[in-house]
Amino acid sequence: MVENDINGRFDDKIYELENSLPNLKEGINCAELTLTSVLDILGIDNYLFHNLAMPLAGGFGGYKSKEGWQGACGAVAGACAALGIIIGGQEKMKDDKMAVAYLKASKYCSEFEKEFGSVVCPALCGYDFSDPNGMMEYQKNKTWSKTCYKFVLWAVDKVRQLTRRDLKKNWK
Repeated sequence: MVENDINGRFDDKIYELENSLPNLKEGINCAELTLTSVLDILGIDNYLFHNLAMPLAGGFGGYKSKEGWQGACGAVAGACAALGIIIGGQEKMKDDKMAVAYLKASKYCSEFEKEFGSVVCPALCGYDFSDPNGMMEYQKNKTWSKTCYKFVLWAVDKVRQLTRRDLKKNWK
């Protein structure tokens, strides 16, 4: 690690992700990678978190409502979960922190949308995962390596930016 502090651990993780994410061939999941990358920085690793985040990728598993609404990018869902863990600290979140977590999640989503034009998975990657052919085309065209990994990189760094005080207070 570059430094022994939390900021240095973020720098190290982002550097690692920049070098590894574009080349991933298997186990690619934006929600899981976003959440567990932040958890790794905090020194938390439990398969339950990996499992919890996996169905959130692809716009909540490719969900599409009858009205055509589709889910958020996994980097958005995973980052919001990471925000809750950082803000809550190492105890169950109380009401005062819950309000902070809501506001930070809303700010994160607004900034993600401003940066990338949407928070909706199919709008970002160009594929509708509610159609099995969409996933096959996504993989065939190597969209992860061209586009989606960038959302994870941005997400991990933005989580750090939005939680600097919480990180210092709740995580050392």
